[in-house]
Amino acid sequence: MIDRDPLKLDAVAETDRIAEAIREQVLRTLRRRGVVLGLSGGVDSTVAAALCVRALGSHRVLGVLMPEADSAPESLTLGQSAGASLGIRTIVEDVTPILESSGCYARRDAAIASVVPSFRQGDRSKIVRATDLEDDRYPVFHVVVESPDGQQTRTRLTADAHLAILAATSFKQRVRKMVEYHYADRHQYAVVGTANRLEHDQGFFVKNGDGAADLKPIAHLYKTQIYQLAEFLELPEAIRHRPPTTDTFSLPQSQEEFYFSVPYQVLDLCLWGLNHQVPAAEVASLAGVSPAHAERIYKDIELKRRTTVYAHAAPLLVPDHSSIATSTHAR
Repeated sequence: MIDRDPLKLDAVAETDRIAEAIREQVLRTLRRRGVVLGLSGGVDSTVAAALCVRALGSHRVLGVLMPEADSAPESLTLGQSAGASLGIRTIVEDVTPILESSGCYARRDAAIASVVPSFRQGDRSKIVRATDLEDDRYPVFHVVVESPDGQQTRTRLTADAHLAILAATSFKQRVRKMVEYHYADRHQYAVVGTANRLEHDQGFFVKNGDGAADLKPIAHLYKTQIYQLAEFLELPEAIRHRPPTTDTFSLPQSQEEFYFSVPYQVLDLCLWGLNHQVPAAEVASLAGVSPAHAERIYKDIELKRRTTVYAHAAPLLVPDHSSIATSTHAR
């Protein structure tokens, strides 16, 4: 019999445990004076910042807000609210000029125009994954384009256009991480990653972009648990209740429609069930889905794990010849 609330946290104990780990990792293992992290106005980065304040004090935490042309206006407002509520230093770095000079927007627009010839500068867009895993349809991707008059079109992406759009938008995460490491070098700080367990496990990050960090203090926590800690830490209400978003494309876009296909509350339970070898049918009743749906979610989790091995992989090295020779001789 499984617990009816298997993701319930002891918030006090978990906060203390993470804070102690941050102190040990930053001050002793990495020998840094403090930490820097990007503040997006979302619950993950704000919880991570709050935990760092608990561990190190507000004077050792620097939050960097990095809006760009496609960012939702509330991201900057909420990020500033997060910084103010935690009493930490914040810096605003508009990364639009860097992205423009790198060709981020131009490359993306050209890729969209390759499948939507009517696409024009000023049109807004986003990518959506066309499946909710409630049936066996093969997951395909579409681009949604909205003209200035509000008219929307939805077009299936070719594999080449899809890859081109992702490659172009990945400039955003990599440029932001470059800025974070600039401030880390400037102040002898460590860079904090803000991925939760869903994002880390399922490869929902850009390699050498938001996937890069010196420590990842919340990567073991399910999204549901992040919201629990947000309540315990008494973060601003607007942040505690903000739904997950990619904030990458000019049209509003949820993480669910872009990558995960199901709500985080359902995916959390399925990921927990798979990790603990609980049959999908048992998790289904907790998650409020059919056994067949839960089974498809299990399969999608395993698929994402296989297909994102590259994103997780560290640089590969050629073994030292002398060590190979020594090992061979020893046998």
